[in-house]
Amino acid sequence: MKKGLIIAAGVIIALVGFFINGVNRVVTLDESVKEAWSQVENQLQRRNDLIPNLVNTVKGYTVHEKEIFKYVADARAKLAGAISKNRPISEKITAARDLDGALSRLLLIVENYPDLKANQNFAQLMDELAGTENRIAVERMRYNRAVNLFNAYIRRIPGSFFASLKNLSSAAYFKAEEKATQLPQVKF
Repeated sequence: MKKGLIIAAGVIIALVGFFINGVNRVVTLDESVKEAWSQVENQLQRRNDLIPNLVNTVKGYTVHEKEIFKYVADARAKLAGAISKNRPISEKITAARDLDGALSRLLLIVENYPDLKANQNFAQLMDELAGTENRIAVERMRYNRAVNLFNAYIRRIPGSFFASLKNLSSAAYFKAEEKATQLPQVKF
């Protein structure tokens, strides 16, 4: 009788431990995704802060290129709004992609102004922006890695059970747009 009671108590303790461990794991993975996205946002904000200086420097050389400046400003405002408000990550990813496209167009225009590329302020801003772009790429990779671990766990048993208990669903990957493989065209 005592032996059966000890075995039953051991099984109950093991089940409770399994349950607690499963819930803790799904919460930890979810928090890892949120932390990784926060790091992406930090770098996007850094880039957002650099852009007005870059645009103002370029404006002095490219007075007739007003359309691109509006495009960059609009994309930057969209990203800033998505980051500052509690928007879904998928909306933030779209806004970040729009800003990537705007910056690509701006940098293509810069290629047509050799004097601008020789400007020390511009060169310094471009170095800062290049460093930030590298940081963004690293943080996107880390975010996608966290999303991969989380999504894989919640698609398997028992992870799916624990995710449903916490009302958690798959996280969105930060993917490049299909048109990112195509060269942008700038027409004057």
